[in-house]
Amino acid sequence: MLKKYQFVVLVYGLLIGVLIYSCALNPVTGRHELMLLSESDEINLGRKTDDQIIKEYGLYEDSRLSSYINEIGQRLARVSHRPHLSYHFKILDASVINAFAVPGGYVYLSRGILAALNSEAELAGVIGHEIGHIAARHSARQYSKAQLAQLGFGVGSIFTESIPILSSLAQLGVGMLFLKFSRDNEREADDLGVEYSTKAGYDATQMATFFEVLERMNPSSDRSGLPGWFSTHPSPEDRIKVVRRRAIEWQNRFALREMRINRDGYLKMIDGLVFGDDPQQGYIMENEFYHPILRFHFPVPPGWKVNNRPSQIQIVNESQDAIILFYFIKENFSINASRDFISKTGASVVRLERITIDGLPSHRLISDHRTQQGVLRVISYFIEKDRRVYVFHGLSSIGRFQNYLRVFDYTMGGFKELKDPRKINVHPNRISIRPARSSDTLGNILRSFGTPEDKLKEMALLNGGEINQFIIENTLIKVIEKGY
Repeated sequence: MLKKYQFVVLVYGLLIGVLIYSCALNPVTGRHELMLLSESDEINLGRKTDDQIIKEYGLYEDSRLSSYINEIGQRLARVSHRPHLSYHFKILDASVINAFAVPGGYVYLSRGILAALNSEAELAGVIGHEIGHIAARHSARQYSKAQLAQLGFGVGSIFTESIPILSSLAQLGVGMLFLKFSRDNEREADDLGVEYSTKAGYDATQMATFFEVLERMNPSSDRSGLPGWFSTHPSPEDRIKVVRRRAIEWQNRFALREMRINRDGYLKMIDGLVFGDDPQQGYIMENEFYHPILRFHFPVPPGWKVNNRPSQIQIVNESQDAIILFYFIKENFSINASRDFISKTGASVVRLERITIDGLPSHRLISDHRTQQGVLRVISYFIEKDRRVYVFHGLSSIGRFQNYLRVFDYTMGGFKELKDPRKINVHPNRISIRPARSSDTLGNILRSFGTPEDKLKEMALLNGGEINQFIIENTLIKVIEKGY
């Protein structure tokens, strides 16, 4: 049997072997670099990740806008360093301002970033930037680093067998470490975005203009849990100046004089775009969560934060030591759903009882779950409605569970069918594109369209301008058309 130190030497020998034999040519730089993913692995990883992203955040259903985005994306992909990949461009139904890419040719834009953009050239710059991440294999490189780091921590865990919490936290830290790109990655993606959009005929200085507006907006995450641009795209030093300089360099290289911006064409494409949260997908009013499409509502504990995702709703308390999860499954009977949960999780049942919630057949379960960090106690409600079972889980440590039991029961036991037409017939805010009636400042034009005083700065930014900026007659302007 190998001794511990011999085993460590063996593992590190294998690690060195991996480093030697897992180098690949970077398609952009032409240099060899560490890469544990082949191109086919990268494509398969992208396909699997795509399924998860769509399930988690949902697609924005607008075939005309989706076709437009895809047409521009494919045009840029053809002039990239990896034109042979099959590229996919998708709009996520999220109000946060972000765009991101995953390995293998998948690019996502939130409807929030589409609302913030003000020209086709700005859109091309953002898409080109994300294609740049794919072309330079930034995500694949991160994945390779994470795999090696986990292998390294696996070696370290040989010496911490008696401290399993330390080992698991170390591996969790590895996952967190590689969630976003480095500033060097961002610089390279910026350069590639400028190159690709210029080669496709766009004015790449508009990319810098958008980044400038974005920094003034400083978008964060939204209720879907999707992070904002700066959470996934850390800003390199002098980003805006560098992008403008690189854009001019590329324009001079090709002796370009007329470059595509297409502000009006882009704005007409996003006319009617949903702006902000869509209440049809769920909304909160006076500490009550309503879902008009699925026709249910339940109370939300005051002060608890709600992340509403297509796959589940997460409700977390301020001290983050308790959470409520809510989702539904395709199952007719609550008893089957509860037994399936017990079987799959290996839960120790404390109590399982049949109950009725708002006249709906249901089951209430309290169970214990052993983890490396200790025992979690979970209260679960399984509620039959419309050939589905709606599931609540309230989780906390066994020591704190009793403190939250009343809150858990209050939320879960308050589940009811939604029948009030006033709560059902709600509509989202939408972007409306209108021509300026006369030449004036942007602020005065927005006022003429009914924009409240406290929203003028926000709406000026959404239009890529400032309140005192002079606008000529018939210039297209974004305004927000209120839902009801």
